[in-house]
Amino acid sequence: MKIGIDLGGSHIAIGVVDNEGRIVEKIEKRLTSKEKKNLTKSIVDYIIENVKQFKDKYKITKMGMAIPGKAKDGVIIDSGNLGIENYPIVEKLQELELPIQIRNDAKCAALAENTYGCLKEYNISIFLTLGTGIGGAAFLNDELLKAGSAEAYEFGHMVIEKNGIPCHCGRKGCFERYASMKVFKNNLRKALNVDETTRGQELFEIIRNNKPENKNYQIVEDVVSEFIEDLSTGILNLIKIFEPEIVGIGGSFVFFEEVLLPRLREKINREDIKIQTAILGNDAGIIGAIL
Repeated sequence: MKIGIDLGGSHIAIGVVDNEGRIVEKIEKRLTSKEKKNLTKSIVDYIIENVKQFKDKYKITKMGMAIPGKAKDGVIIDSGNLGIENYPIVEKLQELELPIQIRNDAKCAALAENTYGCLKEYNISIFLTLGTGIGGAAFLNDELLKAGSAEAYEFGHMVIEKNGIPCHCGRKGCFERYASMKVFKNNLRKALNVDETTRGQELFEIIRNNKPENKNYQIVEDVVSEFIEDLSTGILNLIKIFEPEIVGIGGSFVFFEEVLLPRLREKINREDIKIQTAILGNDAGIIGAIL
């Protein structure tokens, strides 16, 4: 058995994964505002406490961690969504006495989908994770493309709007500042004048039940249309570069598949390229972390 950890901008999930890529047991939690104030300690404490409990129940041989950002040699080099730089997280987890690898979360999710999920039957593919930001990976002849000594293929920081919205990376107009699920949901909440306690499931129902006779029909339609326009712009750029057989999309986008995917396919309008959501859903990061 192996332990996979998916560390997101607002949550942490830990799962026990068997040799066939199945999650045997999983726990997860949302990070509170208080925990985010001392984020590294909160993360390390949570991991140590729960991994020790899993080690008491299962024979664990390895641990992997998916992080939103760049990682190398056991160090989180830069994670803008977490606000962490040059943090030696593997060193901080030494008391667990397990071999630990860390990798960019989008790469982990992509590896899981390429091994067990929606990319499995294809040789040339790209994968996007839409969540707090946008991560990405590309496969050529079934091999994950790599470049340099750190994580590459940062699709979320491709500029799609010259002199656009400032991004935490220091540039303006980045893809993820327009087409991440966080941005989409925040834009919809703002347009509807509701606060952040309005969860994703509620927003999904609002979109699914949106009809011309509804009071807020045009407001919702405008936000959805703008999001699809921005998302398709970025994806079409990537299609022109890689000419993939399939584009896989993971992250919290999968929960909105029913209301967003048909519109995205229509906008992209490429019958020769499959646009598919992740089969493993939000578990892909956990599974891919140990591959």
